[in-house]
Amino acid sequence: MIVYNAFDVKMPVFPKRKISNWINLFASNYQKRVGDIAYIFCSDEKILEVNNEYLSHDYFTDIITFDYSEGATISGDMFISMDTVRSNAEKYNVSCDLELYRVMIHGILHLCGYEDNTKAKKKNMRKNEDEALDLFIRLQNDEI
Repeated sequence: MIVYNAFDVKMPVFPKRKISNWINLFASNYQKRVGDIAYIFCSDEKILEVNNEYLSHDYFTDIITFDYSEGATISGDMFISMDTVRSNAEKYNVSCDLELYRVMIHGILHLCGYEDNTKAKKKNMRKNEDEALDLFIRLQNDEI
């Protein structure tokens, strides 16, 4: 089950059922099933607090993923800074929705075992994000 929560920010407006269906389909493409996934939308201040407390990192980020996956079942908590999503959307000249969906699927890719701690892994992560966003667009256009 996928749940969406907001902590210290307004809940972003997006098609939750469609996003959940997309995530389930995307995970199945990686031979994974969706278990319990929680998206927690928050501010830069909250994500910095989480980053400090749990990862001993003193910087802002767009997403922090806590992975509780077991075997082929992906589960986890994902904190997403809406402040950073908005500033990155502006920086990369994309819509806030598109940047939010990219960040959301980025967390799912981490739960599927993908990392982005090297230049090559970041490039592969971006390729997988792009494929996931393409799948979402095709779903929206009823091509699947």
